[in-house]
Amino acid sequence: MNDPGKNEQIEDRAKTLFDESVERLDAATLSRLNQGRHKALDELRRAENTVSWGRWLPAAGVAAVAVVTVMVMRGPDDVTDDPVTASDFEMLIEADSLEMFEDLEFYSLLDEMDPETNGNVG
Repeated sequence: MNDPGKNEQIEDRAKTLFDESVERLDAATLSRLNQGRHKALDELRRAENTVSWGRWLPAAGVAAVAVVTVMVMRGPDDVTDDPVTASDFEMLIEADSLEMFEDLEFYSLLDEMDPETNGNVG
């Protein structure tokens, strides 16, 4: 499909046309190109002299892995043992649920109690 000989001919022709166009450039254009090349080289030298953030990338990766490992090992702090069930919502829908709202302070007190005491107060 691709003829290697034909590709080489196209490459040679393109190189010849490029070289001829470069030879026909005027002095002002050549000067601007030369100034641009020197400016690019200066930028490259400055970039090499500054401390790049790439040096710290491996250390940052190790630190991130350590943080994730600690978080996974500790587990979530706010895990509830009792998921909300449908019966909780049914209780709110019933007509007697208004009585529950009257005793809301009592229920909030129950919610704040330590589950480790198993209901034992004192």
